Amino acid sequence: MSRAKRAGVGAPGPSQRQLRMGELLRHALSEIMARGEFRDPVLAHTHITVTEVRPSPDLKNATVFVTPLGGGDTAAVVAALQHARGYLRAQIAGMIEAKFTPNLSFKPDTSFAAAERIESLLAKERD
Repeated sequence: MSRAKRAGVGAPGPSQRQLRMGELLRHALSEIMARGEFRDPVLAHTHITVTEVRPSPDLKNATVFVTPLGGGDTAAVVAALQHARGYLRAQIAGMIEAKFTPNLSFKPDTSFAAAERIESLLAKERD
């Protein structure tokens, strides 16, 4: 029995394939969004940061975590990206060499807000 199973640790982390595909997708999406070739006014006038891409183990689906740069309406940006995911998938297909181009699902990245909250709690403790 492996050490992780004996220690009661949950499922293993992502594989090297998943990590590599996640980075390829993140770079491709960042490049597409930097070009700003969107018809949707929400996306055309907003700078979007792709913070993380988590592909599924079979690499057929990927969850993309995004945040609008400088704040903004995160829900509107995520909804607009969900609407444009077919266009984004077609653009990615031409940029990466993969057997399949994953289906994209967009979610807001809340890690920055959580980090700020923790930082403020730690600052209160110091005072």
